[in-house]
Amino acid sequence: MKKSKKKFTVGQIILNALFVLVCLTYIVPFILLLSISFSSEGAIKEYGYTLIPKAFSIEAYKQIFNNPQMLINAYITTIIYSIGGTLIFLFITSLTAYPLSRRNYKLRNFTTWYLFITTLFGGGLVPTYLINTNLLHLDNTIWIYILPGMVSAWTVIIIRTFYQGIPESLVDAAKLDGASEFRIYFQIMLPLSVPVLASFGFMTLVGKWNDWNTSLIYITDTRLFSLQFLLQKVLREAEILNKMAEQGLSTYDIPTETMRYAMAIAVAGPMLFIFPFFQKYFSKGIMIGSIKG
Repeated sequence: MKKSKKKFTVGQIILNALFVLVCLTYIVPFILLLSISFSSEGAIKEYGYTLIPKAFSIEAYKQIFNNPQMLINAYITTIIYSIGGTLIFLFITSLTAYPLSRRNYKLRNFTTWYLFITTLFGGGLVPTYLINTNLLHLDNTIWIYILPGMVSAWTVIIIRTFYQGIPESLVDAAKLDGASEFRIYFQIMLPLSVPVLASFGFMTLVGKWNDWNTSLIYITDTRLFSLQFLLQKVLREAEILNKMAEQGLSTYDIPTETMRYAMAIAVAGPMLFIFPFFQKYFSKGIMIGSIKG
């Protein structure tokens, strides 16, 4: 029997063309970002932004990696608190959400409303700073990146809603077999919650990786600078030196324009490689946790 050839309708062709255009809106800017970061400062001023470098140069990356030890320390610090903080966040948040999803927990409604109120009101920057520095003494320690964001009330409520969508019969069967609440949490709830935990885990990881405000407020030890803050500091210093050079006070000529894009590549690179492993969980995890209940 002859296999019939698949025919494409006009609608399918238009839809595929739209998908290609959408993909290009993500791919082309990234290629442009790479091109600018590997271009010379003079070529950017003369030709503008191009998809292919007019004059190839790695001067921007030389400036960024001018002090490799400080950059390595920033990478290590950022990796430690991003991964460690994300794991602690997921464990505490999911563990807090579990009793709120159980009907036999008497204070379930009170605790849920208490958590919800905290999403509407905050203490403010000054009280938070005083608590973290004078009371908890977290300044100039890596714990300042981890402990203040250890739990999120909004995420607890979403994960609790996800737990409520898990069949009650699974929990009842586990209890008949003599399973404790902790065993139910670790062996039933967590394995079934991979989509929602992976979704919030990646968002938390990206948020911590891009954090620079914490270093600005709490950190003076250069060994504990976050990667984002360190590169912003390098860029600000380069801009100051260029302004001094324009006034004849300095002989430095630093490619600040291409440095901005090289910094974006240096900072965003690791997240671009990690994202594909979490992508499949986003739609499933977020939608299930937000629609149910």
